Amino acid sequence: MVYLHVPFCRSFCTYCDFYSEICSREPEFEAYADAVIAEAVARRDEISATLAAADAVNTLYIGGGTPSVLPPVVLQRIIAAIPKSGPYGEFTVEVNPDDIVRGGVEYVRGLLSLGVDRISMGIQSLDDGVLKWMNRRHDSAGAVEAFRILREGGVRNISVDLISGISFLTDEVWSDTIRRVLDLGPEHVSAYQLSIEEGSALAGMVSVGKYTEASDDVCSRQYGILCRMLADAGYRHYEVSNFALPGRESVHNSAYWRRIPYVGLGPGAHSFDGTHRSWNACTLPADGASAAGRAVWSPESETLTPEDVRVERIMLGLRTAEGLGEQELCSLADAATVEDLLRDGLLTATGGSIRIPEDRFFISDEIIRRLV
Repeated sequence: MVYLHVPFCRSFCTYCDFYSEICSREPEFEAYADAVIAEAVARRDEISATLAAADAVNTLYIGGGTPSVLPPVVLQRIIAAIPKSGPYGEFTVEVNPDDIVRGGVEYVRGLLSLGVDRISMGIQSLDDGVLKWMNRRHDSAGAVEAFRILREGGVRNISVDLISGISFLTDEVWSDTIRRVLDLGPEHVSAYQLSIEEGSALAGMVSVGKYTEASDDVCSRQYGILCRMLADAGYRHYEVSNFALPGRESVHNSAYWRRIPYVGLGPGAHSFDGTHRSWNACTLPADGASAAGRAVWSPESETLTPEDVRVERIMLGLRTAEGLGEQELCSLADAATVEDLLRDGLLTATGGSIRIPEDRFFISDEIIRRLV
């Protein structure tokens, strides 16, 4: 599978710490495209080998940043340069509601013509006060209109992102956002608890006393509201932060949790071959540098130790509804600790697998720490 990072945004969200640059100028888009294409060519053998592996997943995920700021013609150039092995099993592009409203149905159809078959849209909230505080570019009406445009344009697999755990977010407002999202009928929902990330505007607000984190009680209660409402609507809670209608689970993200190798292209993108992790520098190409290909991003790498692998297998496997096979978990963690967690109801065994029960997902990090 391949991940492409698009490092451009029209504005920065209060909570975000992902690598991105404010940009909306065509020359910078073209320079970025030239550099990514050169990187894809330079790494062609690596990409082909990853796709040919026995456990390969043939997906393309374009994330950011905000990929929807790129004109479709720029995306087309990049996509054409990325090696592939047959049609993608899933091709996702992240979008901002404001860009969808700006571009309209024709923009959406342009994405589909490139092979895109799944859209991930950052709604985050359907309360205008919350959206303004987040410094989002859209309001609630714009998010609803963007969803309508996606459907009219022919998108049949839409994921939406939501954020809870904001200290001033009431249960009533949170429930109303979930209810209105369910009225839209997305195939997939990703919901995250607000976190304070170093380097974000929010971290600065916390440091000067302009924001106080929500309590664990508030976060737990809102997570419970989310779980109940989505379960009642028929969504499967297949990973701690992800819910899908049956058969609509994210193929690409599910492969991450199974530690399937992937190649990341673009500034700030990470790659994984099963033994090593590498990551590209968070920089845009300098003028005239794009022909250097992969060297533009100055990649660094690390070799995972057996302990690193052990911890990852436990941490990623137990974030999912499937959990880990009983024999596998007991080979990775202390058997007595596993038994203690089973006895206390913090783990449950079903059909040869051990997993964290959904009603304990909120404290999954604490449970996993006891195992690693």
